[in-house]
Amino acid sequence: HVQLVESGGGSVQAGGSLRLSCAASGYTYSSYCMGWFRQAPGKEREGVAANDSDGSTSYADSVKGRFVISTDNAKNTLYLQMNSLKSEDTGAYYCAAGPSDPITCRRLWNNRNPYLYWGQGTQVTV
Repeated sequence: HVQLVESGGGSVQAGGSLRLSCAASGYTYSSYCMGWFRQAPGKEREGVAANDSDGSTSYADSVKGRFVISTDNAKNTLYLQMNSLKSEDTGAYYCAAGPSDPITCRRLWNNRNPYLYWGQGTQVTV
């Protein structure tokens, strides 16, 4: 049974920082795609960043240079460091994971298809 649990959301002023965490349990795939998505009220869920099992990262243009995705394999935890936050970053942030080869992950990371498992979300308000 795979479980993803996000934490670290909250309210922050524009220009501030937050670090989101996603603790994964029961996940044993050697090749994977793990990502962060967000959804603002009245808008569709959009991909923010992803990390494949080769260590490559992908980012939405709107967060490049401000957000950093990383993985601590020893802790089975995915992180999203968010800096220089803007009001448009407000939304519910979701962690997602699924078995995927790295090439597919890099090509489809901001699509829901590579992901089988989703967390419940954590709210970020800027």
